[in-house]
Amino acid sequence: MEQQLKLIMGCDLAAYDFKCEILDAMRRNGYTIKDVGCNSSKEGLYAPIAKQVADAVASGEYNYGILICGTGQGMAMAANKVKGIKAALCYDIFPAVMSKEHNNSNILCTGSWMIDVPKALKMIEAWLFSTYAGNHDDGLALVEQYEEERWCE
Repeated sequence: MEQQLKLIMGCDLAAYDFKCEILDAMRRNGYTIKDVGCNSSKEGLYAPIAKQVADAVASGEYNYGILICGTGQGMAMAANKVKGIKAALCYDIFPAVMSKEHNNSNILCTGSWMIDVPKALKMIEAWLFSTYAGNHDDGLALVEQYEEERWCE
């Protein structure tokens, strides 16, 4: 029996309509995704949404997270503050796949101003089904060491 991916997604107000399109399309394609907001194009800050998604992924409650704001920058910066998160900012398929294969990313961030919905869907799908190749363990171990040093201060 195939295990279903547990996905969580969030956005800020700049990406609300974009997120709704992505969610609808992914759900039509059989994905189960928890939507943590925002719930309007009128209000919704990126930082609390990014933290909620990052905490859920870091805890293991969800396999992967998807975060969207205008550029994706704010979401990536905020999510990467959570210990254990490797959020990758991507606007195209190749860097998204490489972020998983080489860096073992667990959150994909993108921007509603930077990419259209059809390309975003292809990128997300490619990212979700990429796997870590295991050939960058030394680099990732250093990143984890740096993270521990920061948390110990």
